[in-house]
Amino acid sequence: MNALSSIALSGLGAAQLRLGASAHNIANAQTPGFRRQLVAQASVPDGGVSAMLTRAPAAGDALADDIVGQLSARYQFIANLRVIQTQDKLLGTLVDDRA
Repeated sequence: MNALSSIALSGLGAAQLRLGASAHNIANAQTPGFRRQLVAQASVPDGGVSAMLTRAPAAGDALADDIVGQLSARYQFIANLRVIQTQDKLLGTLVDDRA
């Protein structure tokens, strides 16, 4: 697997984690004492992103933040999928030109 696809796949994984955390937070918003899940992302030196779950320091909901998190995850999915599709198309064109 080359660098582009591994970078895009790490982005898809981070988007999945963000979507899952925001859905979990929305589902549990009315649970007494619930502490939200937060996603911490960091760039990886060789390219891509690492993501991990953390807990909010205090109980409480932030529904607006969680809805924005879902929209953000959606756009992350779309952007990373476009990278994979573009790479696939480019590799197909290169194979066609060499054949």
